[in-house]
Amino acid sequence: MINVGIIGFGTVGTGTATILLKNRGLLKQRTGVDINLKRIADLDIRRDRGIRIPKGVLTTRAEDIFSDPDIHIVVELIGGTTIAKDVVLRAIRSGKHVVTANKALLAVHGIEIFRAAEKAGVEVGFEASVAGGIPIIKVLREGLVANRIKAVYGIINGTTNYILSKMTTEKAEFSDVLKEAQRLGYAEADPTYDIEGVDSAHKLAILASIAFGVQFTLRDVHREGISWISPMDIDLAEELGYTIKLLGITKETNGRIELRVHPTMVPQDFLISKVDGVFNAVYVEGDAVGSTLYYGRGAGALPTGSAVVSDIADIALNIANNSVGRIPAMPGAINPMPLMKMDDVVSMYYFRFSAIDKPGVLSRISGILGKHNISIASVIQKERLAGKAVPLVVLTHRAREKDVVTAMKEINKLKIVAGKAVLIRVEGREQG
Repeated sequence: MINVGIIGFGTVGTGTATILLKNRGLLKQRTGVDINLKRIADLDIRRDRGIRIPKGVLTTRAEDIFSDPDIHIVVELIGGTTIAKDVVLRAIRSGKHVVTANKALLAVHGIEIFRAAEKAGVEVGFEASVAGGIPIIKVLREGLVANRIKAVYGIINGTTNYILSKMTTEKAEFSDVLKEAQRLGYAEADPTYDIEGVDSAHKLAILASIAFGVQFTLRDVHREGISWISPMDIDLAEELGYTIKLLGITKETNGRIELRVHPTMVPQDFLISKVDGVFNAVYVEGDAVGSTLYYGRGAGALPTGSAVVSDIADIALNIANNSVGRIPAMPGAINPMPLMKMDDVVSMYYFRFSAIDKPGVLSRISGILGKHNISIASVIQKERLAGKAVPLVVLTHRAREKDVVTAMKEINKLKIVAGKAVLIRVEGREQG
């Protein structure tokens, strides 16, 4: 029998406990190992979670789990990067294997945690840290082990995808959709981590670390949020044949790794552009398998609990078969590659200028773009209102980020441009 102790009995803790209790027989049938939920520690053990917990399982003392020699696996479901870090490291020092859904913890302190686990000879499972019930960690570590990973693109935050989907279908303002998302429980009271891309950046750092064997942290990720996206830009993107999504993007380019989270225009005929609502999707490109796409619920008690229990089952099997450490938590790269500076990233770009409608405006803007090696693929110029600012949209061919930023600063200073230009990066095939 393999005994499990859970620390943290919130949404994911409840989902994990539900699956372990309900499907104990199924897990034994499929793995040959009896996985027993022995303890759950939480400060609040009186609140009704809607499941029946066997007598003697609940405790308010995490120490009851650390000090129990019969507990093999500790599941950390507290969240955050302070107490959770102490819990994980304490479990590792106690010789216990660890499972966590804590992407922020791993994105900030992952290097320290994995080194401690390796030294102690225990495993760390973290499938639930990215994309909820989608088994993307297992895909990268095991399913695609024969591949050199070329690129990973992900819709890895359900809150922002819900907001952008609603803005697209209902032509609504960001602030209105955010309030609706909060009312429905899809967004936190303080949504900063979601809408400013922090949550996605945590997850992308983990995916990139596995894909390329380089242990990236949150500090390595270029990050932008969605709060400035307007219905006008969503409509203009549609007119050009694109959908706007908040993507986490990592890829190998000329021996360096790109690592960025930002709103991105994706062609409407790409499958990932059709992923709406709170769902997640991760695209992975390998040198042997080619393009693959993984889709499902990125959050929630049972989807995330499913991923947690998957890790528990894997570790239980390894313990039972004396094969702990069978797969490294963070595989090393054959040829470790450095991080690419954002200035050196090459992409296509969408610009929207509020330009005063006078003769020569487009030529002046295109002249500045040309001076900085940025060529135009297509232009949309809206109805003419003499003397007033009207939207002027430019879609470019591939250009270097540093050149684009320099050109935008110069264009924003022009008297014929009202306000600051909007810039959105574009992924997919080139036009023209």
